[in-house]
Amino acid sequence: MTGDHQTLALLLFSTFIAVTLGITTWVSRKRHGSAEEFYAGGRLFSPMENGFAIAGDYMSAASFLGISGLIALFGYDGLLYSVGFLVAWLVVLFLVAELVRNCGRFTLADVVATRMTERPVRIAAGTSSVAVSVLYLVAQMVGAGSLVALLLGRTGEAAQAWTVIGVGALMVIYVSLGGMRATTWIQIVKAVLLLGGTVALTVLVLARFQGDFDRLLLTAAERSGHGAAFLAPGLKYGGDWTARLDFMSLGLALVLGTAGLPHILSRFYTVPTARAARRSVVWSIGLIGGFYLMTIVLGFGAAAIVGTDAVRRSNAAGNTAVPLLALDLGGGAGSTGGTVLFALVAAIAFATILAVVAGVTLASSASVAHDLYASLRRRHAEPRREVAVARIAAAGIGVVAIGLGLLARDLNVAFLVGLAFAVAASANLPVLLYSLFWRGFTTRGAVWAVYGGLAPALVLVLLSPVVSGSPQSLFPHLDFQWFPLQNPGLVSIPLGFLAGWLGTVTSAEAPDEAKHAETEVRALTGAGAV
Repeated sequence: MTGDHQTLALLLFSTFIAVTLGITTWVSRKRHGSAEEFYAGGRLFSPMENGFAIAGDYMSAASFLGISGLIALFGYDGLLYSVGFLVAWLVVLFLVAELVRNCGRFTLADVVATRMTERPVRIAAGTSSVAVSVLYLVAQMVGAGSLVALLLGRTGEAAQAWTVIGVGALMVIYVSLGGMRATTWIQIVKAVLLLGGTVALTVLVLARFQGDFDRLLLTAAERSGHGAAFLAPGLKYGGDWTARLDFMSLGLALVLGTAGLPHILSRFYTVPTARAARRSVVWSIGLIGGFYLMTIVLGFGAAAIVGTDAVRRSNAAGNTAVPLLALDLGGGAGSTGGTVLFALVAAIAFATILAVVAGVTLASSASVAHDLYASLRRRHAEPRREVAVARIAAAGIGVVAIGLGLLARDLNVAFLVGLAFAVAASANLPVLLYSLFWRGFTTRGAVWAVYGGLAPALVLVLLSPVVSGSPQSLFPHLDFQWFPLQNPGLVSIPLGFLAGWLGTVTSAEAPDEAKHAETEVRALTGAGAV
């Protein structure tokens, strides 16, 4: 990239960082240090505000950079991510949103612990939430590194590494100083910027083809090098039986994983009532749905205008397809329009990463302090001390995410988020649904459901082609691959549900009918909700 690109993009980066740090500082002066303020922003947000914040939290670097890149590389098969991420919200709307808001207080473990023995359930759910959050954070770190590597013209891995470190440091500052209120406003600002930028790019792509979407698709197929196969299923997942099972595994993880993501569940506690939580989801579905429809245009637009080969040469995983598309739409390298549009898109992508990592870090630090720390102490901690632990945990989680982000920098960000979704659907969703809907569910069932989904998911990822056994692996020179699928969801999700059922039916503990009845009334009516 030219010096103009770098200067303008870095200026826009700095402007967004300054604005968000200003928001954080402003909020930190008003905070009272209470747990409710730090974890839930005082429950003062309106459904519209929370809907925008949910959309900002959900539309991550995987959505903006990764999905468009996968569509540019693999055509129709890349659409699975757009469809899966969007359909998942129907599960959240109809099964989770209101009930979680009524039954919980700050975290997933609050919902499960209402009718179980608290300590083992909180430790299990807290551990799972931290594991999912760290995987999700790694994807955002990889997106940040890819973006700056493109911006700086691949001047060296040191610049990429320092970018990842810088993003990690900023997310710790946002969470430690501002808590949920600052994080929410950062996500709202980011959602508006991202939607505005995506609309502008979509209009420019369609204008390039005079609004003829059919012509756009045919041009994309022609420039992809795959011809008609680019527009048909099977380019990525249509080979042997392993590829087809991977397709099913990924789809299952995407559709079921959203309802188990800790940072999404925690957003339902920032509104005053369950009705407001449901209306938040309706707002977010509209915003997210429109966004994912536009990523389809951007992905095929990148293939048609930039070319699949050029996208792959820039970044083998396709993470830079949208910035390259913006550069071309603005007039090409060296043009004023190209410089401005590229810098704007790069700044929006960077804002996307910062906002999402803040939300995920807050959710994981809440799990450490509110669930793990409080449970391991065997007594309830004072709210102020618990919040202090959460701030320390944010720093620790940031360090882990930075290290893993540096290790996984050559993987596609949408693919990495798919792994996080698989772990969430395997470990968190079974225990959540059983707790809400199964009268006979017990403490042993809850613990087994979490570990019975979490352990297989993590082990299968470690033994998959993602980690070793291929040139695209994390460790390409090692080979301890045993599990053939890249996404473990097809195996680990059923195991999570099976373990929860097996733990319950073999438990000597009698289910507490009174607590279940109380939870059911509270979930459905909101009576007694915090």
